[in-house]
Amino acid sequence: MHIIRFLLSFFLTGATIWLLSTPQKAGDSTLPPLATFFNPFSGFWKNAEPVGGFAPENLNLPGLKGKVEVVYDELLIPHIFAGSKEDAVRVQGYITAQHRLWQMDIAARKASGRLSEVLGERTLNIDRITRRRGMVFAAENNVLGWGKSPEGMRLLEAYAAGVNAYIAQLSPADYPIEFKLLNYAPEPWTVLKTALIVEAMAETLCSGENDLASTIALTQFGRDTFNYLYPEWNPQQQPIIPDTGQWKDWKVALPPLPAVGTKAGAPTSGSLSGVFEKNGDFFAQPGDVDDDYIVGSNNWALAGPNTASGHPLLCNDPHLNLTLPSIWFQVQLHTPEQNCYGVSLQGVPGIAIGFNENIAWGLTNVGQDVSDWYRLQWTNPERTKYSLDGEIREVQKRVEVIHIKGKEPLLDTVRYTVWGPVVYDYDKEHPLRDCALRWITHDQPAPDAPNIFIFLNAGKNYEDYRRALAAYDCPAQNFVFATRTGDIAITVQGRFPVRAPEQGRFVQDGSRWSNAWIDYIPSDRVPAMKNPSRGFVFSANQHSTPPSYPYYYLSGDFDDFRGRHIYDRLTAMKNATADSMKTMQLDNFSQRAADALPAMLRLLDQNKLDADGRKMTAELAAWDFRYEADATAAPLFEVWFDSCYQKTWDEITTLRQQKKQVLMPERWRFIELLGKDTASIFFDHPATPQRETARDIVNETFALMQDYFRQNPQKRTGWGQFRGFTIKHIAQIDAFSRLDVIVGGNGSAPNAITRTHGPSWRMIVELGERVRGLGVYPGGQSGNPGSPYYDNMVNTWAKGEYNDLLFLASADETSNRILGRQTFMPRE
Repeated sequence: MHIIRFLLSFFLTGATIWLLSTPQKAGDSTLPPLATFFNPFSGFWKNAEPVGGFAPENLNLPGLKGKVEVVYDELLIPHIFAGSKEDAVRVQGYITAQHRLWQMDIAARKASGRLSEVLGERTLNIDRITRRRGMVFAAENNVLGWGKSPEGMRLLEAYAAGVNAYIAQLSPADYPIEFKLLNYAPEPWTVLKTALIVEAMAETLCSGENDLASTIALTQFGRDTFNYLYPEWNPQQQPIIPDTGQWKDWKVALPPLPAVGTKAGAPTSGSLSGVFEKNGDFFAQPGDVDDDYIVGSNNWALAGPNTASGHPLLCNDPHLNLTLPSIWFQVQLHTPEQNCYGVSLQGVPGIAIGFNENIAWGLTNVGQDVSDWYRLQWTNPERTKYSLDGEIREVQKRVEVIHIKGKEPLLDTVRYTVWGPVVYDYDKEHPLRDCALRWITHDQPAPDAPNIFIFLNAGKNYEDYRRALAAYDCPAQNFVFATRTGDIAITVQGRFPVRAPEQGRFVQDGSRWSNAWIDYIPSDRVPAMKNPSRGFVFSANQHSTPPSYPYYYLSGDFDDFRGRHIYDRLTAMKNATADSMKTMQLDNFSQRAADALPAMLRLLDQNKLDADGRKMTAELAAWDFRYEADATAAPLFEVWFDSCYQKTWDEITTLRQQKKQVLMPERWRFIELLGKDTASIFFDHPATPQRETARDIVNETFALMQDYFRQNPQKRTGWGQFRGFTIKHIAQIDAFSRLDVIVGGNGSAPNAITRTHGPSWRMIVELGERVRGLGVYPGGQSGNPGSPYYDNMVNTWAKGEYNDLLFLASADETSNRILGRQTFMPRE
């Protein structure tokens, strides 16, 4: 009996030890070994930080050429004082890894299609598409291009060495908590991983295109109706660079026009016959509001005559997906050549957006379409050869080895053509299966590309600004600029193919080289403006130029509302101050609502409404078009407008329900039809015998909006609560997220906050005798959820407040805001 008890205890103990030391499946997830994770000496307890959150430690760092002093302020922002740029970025790499190592690792993994190595099969499709779109191929080309600049590579390698010096001194007990949760270890950092971070940004900002959706729409509707539904220029638009006669004498040779259709014209009921079957009415669920989000940002600069101080003001607020940790990391870099403050992109040396003692700059996304699809003409059943101008070309094969946690690796062969990779050839049902992707980010960059922000960080004047931008190609950005000496400027900087009208708007014939990008807009002819007489420059992701620009066909995805309101405010603004700039960045006014709601109210038969409907109408009529957090009219409008938009395009949404990727008309065009073409055939429901007009749609959807709120009385709240807002941890771990923040804003307002996106960094710079900066982002410097500096700026950001940015002149400068100091010395 004793032997049986002993054996039972032995096996139970063994099973318990095995259970605690082995990763366990929990649904689709895998838990880390629980004994390791809960170990009081090396588990997650080790990641707790003291309330003060800072333990200064002097270090010896391999590769340093001299002493580097780091001053931390009360927000845990490092101010790095070094004797050379190389030493400065080496320490920047070390400190960034110290606070954001897992974020850097997982971002590089995602961009390289390596998530499945640590997350398992559930991310296999993400990894596969990432590889097939050529993300790693593009990053490798970046490194090849960067390698042609010895100085640039030295700085990139110094940054990577700093990261690796931090990793090398870690024990498993010191790993960030996410490594412990996912049960894997950090890898050495490389220049390739920096390139992958850059490519991840390119994927976010310049991978958008509507080639397939436009092609299907043209096929479905014909040329006349297509032109009617999808005009590319909004006549109410205020472009970034207006026509002041600066390009009237340019001689420009454009490629031949592609054969894509005939003349424009308004559709008739006859032109729509046979296109749509009367197979029922598709309608998006009321309340599923579309926040009208475009990946982008706002920036502007005001000249001295327009400000109270007589000195320029520069502002920037890039709108991105908001996460914890934040995408940005604040830092000051001081060397003999520069004294610069701003935000850096984790994994990339230098400062991307910021200011120094002489200049300031900011970025918004350009939004031009720089990715095209080309349909191939295969010449053999194996689809390894294709025709180009009658010549047979052979694909180049690249085998992507995708490792999968707990599984055998997937070997995926990607075919590359002269155009680029054949992305979807593994999917026999995909409409782009026979198409190759031509994407600007696949190209090898200019040799000076890695030095762009390093040069800009040390810039002193307009000439330095232009010199720094010369090699910048992708993702295209609107670089706003100002100096202490009074200059303001903006440049639409990037590498843009010279296109014939509508070239790249549709899927193109890949058997003809005449459809290729033959040339690029010369760098001295990209849209730019310096010291305009109006006293300001600005951008909000709107069109770069009006149609009179000789290289006008810069197609893409552009904002139609924020820029107009910002232009109006800047035009009227005199004696501007930093406080004026705050009100603009925090402005919740929606030009879209101001355009649409009056037209909708005019078409509403208000005399037929019940008491509740009249009350809603009165509330809407009194609304000031501002999406404040407590605005109760905003949810009414949003549900009504979205319902009206969906009901109008029921013909298109029916096709989309059938999994046809048909392009939806832009909202500005829909609003224009509400005011100017209320009898448009598109207001008619094909499934009904009568002919509906805009008035019918407006009244029908008002009733739907009423019904929605009657059925969901809890939704009759302020806008902030109605829409919801979260700042999620990168790994979507709710315990590490902020789910309790209620804010206003809307994608069509300057304060472009949506459910998950918004101003990722608000910055205001006063370029006076001494440059002063204000800034805040919704996060914290630390990537450790156990740190008091993990999300300590979220509430400041949500309340619309700013931090005075501590811009030190020397490491010895005193301030009651200094948290501690750290010294890095060369390792002997």
